[in-house]
Amino acid sequence: MPLTLDLPPLWLCLFLGVVWLMGQALALPLFGVTGTALAGGILALALGLMLLALREMMRARTTFIPHRAPAHLVQSGVFRLSRNPIYLGDALVLLAAILWLDVPLALPLLPLFMLVIRERFIRDEEARLRAAFGAEFDEWATRVRRWL
Repeated sequence: MPLTLDLPPLWLCLFLGVVWLMGQALALPLFGVTGTALAGGILALALGLMLLALREMMRARTTFIPHRAPAHLVQSGVFRLSRNPIYLGDALVLLAAILWLDVPLALPLLPLFMLVIRERFIRDEEARLRAAFGAEFDEWATRVRRWL
């Protein structure tokens, strides 16, 4: 498999950079201290969600790296709540940054980020899971929502 730089953390960094630039150019304080407090809680939730997902994937001895074939379909732990808890965590990190940096005009970037992640990663990952696990994946996908 060739090395690719098309990875979700790079997209997250790109979006975080845009949020920061928007904060520099379009200062519009709205969230204040409340936003900072919410950002801290959301960031803790996001990191916890990602760590729990990684732990489940490591327990199952399957990859968490996009573009690789999964060895197992993980349905335990946080994967009972979300089919994509790591990507959900990424989206929450972006939301936390928007609140922390107090850039309300950047809020539309959140659904745009989720769209990019869905189109660039989730669709292919779900196709690989469906090919590898068939009806088991379909049943899980019916029971568990993509994001939350």
